[in-house]
Parts: sequence; structure tokens; C-alpha cells
Amino acid sequence: MGEEEGDHRPTEALLQKLSESSYNSSQERLVQRTGTVWTAMAHIVTAVIGSGVLSLACSVAQLGWVGGPAAIVFFAGVTVVQSSLLADCYISGDPDERGAVVRNKSYVQAVRLYLGEKSRLFCGFFISFSLFGSSVVYTLTSATSMRAIQKANCYHSEGQGAVACSAAGGRSDVYYMVLFGLGQALLSQIPDFHNMAWLSVFAAVMSFSYSFIGFGLGAAKVIETGVIKGGIGGIALASPMQKVWRVAQALGDIAFAYPFSMVLLEIEDTLRSPPAESETMKTASRASIAITTFFYLGCGCFGYAAFGDATPGNLLTGFGFYEPYWLIDFANLCVVLHLLGGYQVYSQPAFALAERQFGADASSIDIAMPLLGRRRVNVFRLCYRTAYVAAATAVAVWFPYFNEVVGLIGAFGFWPLAIHFPVEMYLAQAKVAPWTARWLAIRAFSAACLIVCAFASLGSAVGVFVSKRS
Repeated sequence: MGEEEGDHRPTEALLQKLSESSYNSSQERLVQRTGTVWTAMAHIVTAVIGSGVLSLACSVAQLGWVGGPAAIVFFAGVTVVQSSLLADCYISGDPDERGAVVRNKSYVQAVRLYLGEKSRLFCGFFISFSLFGSSVVYTLTSATSMRAIQKANCYHSEGQGAVACSAAGGRSDVYYMVLFGLGQALLSQIPDFHNMAWLSVFAAVMSFSYSFIGFGLGAAKVIETGVIKGGIGGIALASPMQKVWRVAQALGDIAFAYPFSMVLLEIEDTLRSPPAESETMKTASRASIAITTFFYLGCGCFGYAAFGDATPGNLLTGFGFYEPYWLIDFANLCVVLHLLGGYQVYSQPAFALAERQFGADASSIDIAMPLLGRRRVNVFRLCYRTAYVAAATAVAVWFPYFNEVVGLIGAFGFWPLAIHFPVEMYLAQAKVAPWTARWLAIRAFSAACLIVCAFASLGSAVGVFVSKRS
């Protein structure tokens, strides 16, 4: 993965330089870290439970009753391990004589400190791709849910056999994506993570709402029919090769549904101390992953049990044409409202990365606004963030393939961001000697995850290619 030669442990000179930088920046802008385990959980739940949960029933359908739940539990365990490793990377070294410490406020900053500049460049590429990809996926999901509301209302008023309702979509998806993009253009002007706790709490409540509804509807349908659909091997396809690609895509979907490593250190930077930020973050991570896994297993397994081989790519759209239509409408509305916050959780690190790189603070000017008087406006922030949202919306319009894109984004970024860099930073920080039992176990774990993610990436890429051709 492009490791540099020599010892990657941070040198005293580098620690001193970063400590001075952190101390000097604190003189320019004092940051009040007031976050708690509850606000951290809100951020994590907002980041994790989102577009991924809606595709899990389809993933379980491809993997079957054994492989589906096993894959969900496996990726949950992987996420617990890597989030604990990464949480310890927030503070580097001991406090200096001023009491200042080096705070790795972003994933990229931590990689640079522990692994060097070359690794930072690799990390920057993967994290930029994954953050931008998440914005694309959230835009796709919002359009899917808004179209489900439109169809459910149409079928309710026109009848289940209405041809006009089944034709709904196409151009309306573009309209919904643009509408969602306009909302994100406004929310993207929130300065940073420290100012968006309220949005994450609201989004987390929305995510719990539609997850409960999806869970409950799946269970109710199974109870109503008295039949548990599906099989051990999942959906049977025309050829073994098709089955291989679908299994690979399903693994990519589940990989996308869990990790939040890209935003973990940004969330940890909002926490107050004492207790130590790393301890609070580990507690929040474990609790959030346990809650998430409960919903993932419930939605994925009950969705597959309810629909069997007809399991839809987006769970709520499968229920979207049944009664009670108002409950499905409410669930899909909760999805859209949740995605407003989830989009920002993944976009804020991308915004901060660019603004640190180009020194955006120097571009603020005073502007007279109607009804608001004179306001200080950051020109770079306004232009860059609006362009970022517009680009993500344009890509979503160009590649409107929900499950295939979810799988590709998840599989491509999972190993480097959730496994490789946290493992390498842990080895550097803990000074694990090469070829010891612990070193070999960690390397074997990383290699196994690499094989799984390479397989999932290939299958998801094939899925996007096939969907684009058709």
C-alpha cells in the first residue's frame, strides 16, 4: 500500500512541530469541545444507519440464510476492532510544558503522523473517493425514497393495477436528486462538526424511526403469511458466474453499511475531557455498533423472510405499494430527512480537508444582505461546497444504480480505510515487533479482509458495468 522505508513512528521533532501548530491554532480559534458519549453515538448512528440498511435484505437474499447473517456479524466485529484501534490514534505523545497535546483532528492527519507523507497521499485519495461516493449514494437513496412516496400515493388513489403508477420514475428521479442537492447546498454552509450536533441528533431519531418500521413491517408480513421465505443458498441465478458476481456485490453492500472510520477522528475531536476522548469514543462505538447490528439483522433477515427471491434492492420500496400506505410514506420521509444529516456527516471532513489545504479562512469578506444586514461570508466555503454538492448530484444522475453503486463504493474503500491504515497505525503506535505472534495475527487479519474486499470490488464493478450497458 505504498509504505515508506524505515521506522514510521512519529519522531520527537514532528510531535513538537505538530504540538506547536495545535497550540498556535488554538490562539486563533478556541474550540469548545462539549461532546458526550450521547452526541458521539448520534453522529455514529447518523453516519452508519443510512442508505446501507435499505439494501441489506437484498444482500441477505443473495447470500442466503447462512451467509447473510454471518456476513453482517463479521463486518460488525471488524468495525468494532478497527474503531478501537483508530480511537487510540487521536492523541499522540504526552502533553508539553504548556499542557498542549497533538490532536489528530482528521483521519488524514493521523496517517501522516504515524505512517508518513507517502501514506498520507494514498489515504487522501481513498478517503476523498469514499467521502464523495457516500454523497452520491445518499443522493441516490433520497430519490429512491421520494419516488416510493410518489408511487405509494398513486397506487392508493388509482388502484394496485394502475399503469400510470408503475411508469412513475425516470425523469422524476432527476427532479428529486436536484431537489435533495439544493437542500444540501444550504446545509453544507454549516461551518464544521462542532456546529452540527443538533442535525445529527435529528437524523439519528429519523434513522431509528424508519429502521423500526422496516423491521416491524417485515416481521408483520412473515406473521401474516405464516411462511418464512428464502433458502440456505439464497437466490438461484441462471449461471454460476452470475451468482458469483451477485454474492460479491452483496458483500460490498454490507461492507458499505458499517464502517465510519472516515469520520471517527472528526467525531472524537468534538468530545470533552475528562474522561479521555478515546475511552468515550470506544464506548460510543461499541454501543452504536451493537444497536446498528440489531437493526441490520432485523431488517435484512425479516426482509428476506418476507419477500424471498423477490426481495427488492431497497427494502422500503418493496413495501411501498402496500397498505398502510401512510406508514410507508412516513418511513420513506424519515429516510429522506435522515439523509439530510447523514450527507453532512460524510461531507464535512471533505470540506475541512480542502479548506485546510487552500487556507479558506483568508477568503472571508463582509457583504450587505437584504433583511440580514452586513454578514461575514467565506467566499471559498460558499463556492467550493456548492460545487461539491453539484458534482455529487451530477454523478448520481449519471449513475442511477443504487445497489451496484453502494457495493462498489463500500468494497473499494473498505480495506484501505477500515483495515489497512488503522492496522498500520496501531503497529506503529504500539511498537509491535515483526514476526511475533501478535504481528502475524494482525497481518493475517488484514490479508483476509483484503481478499474479501478485492472479490467484492470486482463483483460490484461488474454490476455497475452490466447495469450501465443495459
